[in-house]
Amino acid sequence: MERIYQYAWIIPFMPLLVPLLIGVGLLFFPTATKNFRRIWAFSSIFLLSIVMIFSMKLSIEQINTFFSYQYVWSWTINNDFSLEFGYLIDPLTSIMSMLITTVAILVLFYSDNYMSHDQGYLRFFAYMSFFNTSMLGLVTSSNLVQIYFFWELVGMCSYLLIGFWFTRPLAANACQKSFVTNRVGDFGLLVGILGFYWITGSFEFGDLFEIFNNLINKNEINFLFCILCTFFLFAGAVAKSAQFPLHVWLPDAMEGPTPISALIHAATMVAAGIFLVARLLPLFRVIPYIMNGISFIGIITVLLGATLAIAQKDIKKSLAYSTMSQLGYMMLALGMDSYRAALFHLITHAYSKALLFLGSGSIIHSMEAIVGYSPEKSQNMVLMGGLTRHVPITKTSFLIGTLSLCGIPPLACFWSKDEILNDTWSYSTIFAILAYFTAGLTAFYMFRIYLLVFEGHFNMYFKNYSGKKNSSFYSLSLWGKEKLQTINKNFDLLNFSFRNNKERFSFFSKKKKPLDENFQKMVQSLQSFITITDFEKRNFYLYPQESDNTMLFSLILLSLFTFFIGFIGIPFKGMDLDILTKWLTPSINILHVNLDYSPDWYEFVINAIFSVSIAYLGIIIAFFLYKPLYSSLINFDLINFFSKKGSKRILWDKILNVLYNWSFNRGYIDSFYETSLIKGVRGLAQLVYFFDRRIIDEILNGFGVTNFFVGESIKYVGGGRISSYLFLYFFYVFIFLLIYYLFLVL
Repeated sequence: MERIYQYAWIIPFMPLLVPLLIGVGLLFFPTATKNFRRIWAFSSIFLLSIVMIFSMKLSIEQINTFFSYQYVWSWTINNDFSLEFGYLIDPLTSIMSMLITTVAILVLFYSDNYMSHDQGYLRFFAYMSFFNTSMLGLVTSSNLVQIYFFWELVGMCSYLLIGFWFTRPLAANACQKSFVTNRVGDFGLLVGILGFYWITGSFEFGDLFEIFNNLINKNEINFLFCILCTFFLFAGAVAKSAQFPLHVWLPDAMEGPTPISALIHAATMVAAGIFLVARLLPLFRVIPYIMNGISFIGIITVLLGATLAIAQKDIKKSLAYSTMSQLGYMMLALGMDSYRAALFHLITHAYSKALLFLGSGSIIHSMEAIVGYSPEKSQNMVLMGGLTRHVPITKTSFLIGTLSLCGIPPLACFWSKDEILNDTWSYSTIFAILAYFTAGLTAFYMFRIYLLVFEGHFNMYFKNYSGKKNSSFYSLSLWGKEKLQTINKNFDLLNFSFRNNKERFSFFSKKKKPLDENFQKMVQSLQSFITITDFEKRNFYLYPQESDNTMLFSLILLSLFTFFIGFIGIPFKGMDLDILTKWLTPSINILHVNLDYSPDWYEFVINAIFSVSIAYLGIIIAFFLYKPLYSSLINFDLINFFSKKGSKRILWDKILNVLYNWSFNRGYIDSFYETSLIKGVRGLAQLVYFFDRRIIDEILNGFGVTNFFVGESIKYVGGGRISSYLFLYFFYVFIFLLIYYLFLVL
């Protein structure tokens, strides 16, 4: 058994071979490396599969033997200071490594086709493999210094991947924003690590927890200083997991390729903050103020993320705010000391959100075939609609992920989110009300996304050209009242796709053959039936088409995970404990956390009925507002109702528009930071610059000019005659004595 633990060090270093080999290949064999570029995708998946199998074996050993393993070796020793590096294999490590590897393999498999047309294909897989190394190194770290080292590598990889298309201004600005925002949290993390070393004299987790708890129990340490150090540690997690108020980088991070959003900004990297709080929970638990602060930040993030997702038009940014809200649930659970519920939701949410992001990537991939690369069009949900008949597999998988995130049984997120919601009742009634309300908002905005994308008609062609400006909230994102016009039967032929330029193919799929010229001419002859700008100069699909099999394969597997992964937290008949609780049992001895989980099934069912009812209420409201058939009815009825009471109608519109503007403008938080921080710092810099140039420099320059003129004046006084010098000497002495005499007399 111990032999497999001794070789666990290969977990973080196995994926590192790919970027190293790509670098060497580009240095010595650039042509061959570029020509056989898809072999690197296969290598990345193969090496990561080995790590996944190894992680799976470690997880099975822990479930069966309740055993954890730590191995360290000294790196530097100097008097009383020693720095050690090593790895820790415990339930938290195995859960995170399984999560990272399984999601990463599916994302890499998906990315081979998604990025096949991109010139940065090799760079993409090099970055992704290096990120996997950094993330696996982070979760296997055995001390705070090692965690900080890999923490910064993860941040660097995020910076590189967000700005992958660095020639595009939005991507360049987004990666800088992410970098600067995370520097705030990373600085706090570094200060917290140094503070705890000053307190305990150790970076190792075991020694750190034991010494700190003893000092707190014996009251031998300044409690205010301890609170400050733990706050700084928590600040690092706040930035990395996009918690309020350092959440502003996450929506902008969607400027990177969609597979990156699925892997690092939905499933793994943003979970690093949750992982850090879970790892250091024994430090936080002994300080109630910090635990209350964690839960408070968590509930604010839960509510804020959900409200900001309601009115977003960009599909990826809507999902980003959804990620922010769900991470808030995990942070709330950790603040309530619900360790098991937090990790359970971390697992279920990762697979569900990866499925949603890859599904959105499939949609965007299809839309780009029509409009080219234009995020304002290919990611705008208002321009979509009616995609059910064109991308049925993507639609089905996206619906599964949507239902899971809404908390609909028996999908994965229902079990974990419901456990968190149940725990909030015993912690705080106000927090419970807000958490349940947000659960309803989650169902609303997720089905808003689903309905805008897949229901109705394809809005890229069929738009409302009436020119009327609607003041009602309901009309802001609806399709309008016009019906689909009758079109020539030959229009159905437009469902076929063609390209006469570059053919896209992947390592795992066959080439696409372009259609013949006769068909292309026939399609061009039908262009009068649709509204498309610059039709003859573009080559595109006239309708979105289903993605290739390699992309669909990842969606199908993630759908299966979303269906069944939630059952690991359910104790079936004949089992003393469920799989997740058995998996986490060693954490009792290592992290000293509370794992008591003996659900009262009657209470669970009552609470589940309540939470599912709220979710269905959110879904029903979304259907009435965004399903074309129902939205026109409710809009008509509400207009008639409020038209009888004009003042109430105006007040209703004002309230809804204020809420809409709040959500669409990101709660004005970005504007506040822009005004108070960016413009404030620039104004202060300009003021300092003016003071330095106009006052400090002018004073120094004035001394120089004065000295110059004084010197020039004095040089004419000296003539080289001793009699003149004596005359001046006695003259100055006389003046001095005269002044002295006048002062004495007066």
